[in-house]
Amino acid sequence: MDMPVVDNCTADACAYNRNNSCHALAITVGDGGGAHCDTFFGISRKGGVPSVTGGVGACKMADCTHNVDLECRAPAISVGAQRDTADCLTYERR
Repeated sequence: MDMPVVDNCTADACAYNRNNSCHALAITVGDGGGAHCDTFFGISRKGGVPSVTGGVGACKMADCTHNVDLECRAPAISVGAQRDTADCLTYERR
């Protein structure tokens, strides 16, 4: 199984975001309160691996249509800024 990529991310305040692209090796989606990018880290210093496109390492949103055994099976996801956090915009409730 290939890890789904973070196709785009508009959470500019995230340390892993550079030019609407995620550079964390793997993100986790879902924190109990919703389909949030649990890897979102809001500091000005940039991190991650510039040559890597982020992927979805784990998804805690068991009620998502793309979730099978807590793994994302969507080919790619989008992450977007929502108030003080970032959400998986690909999340679809079953």
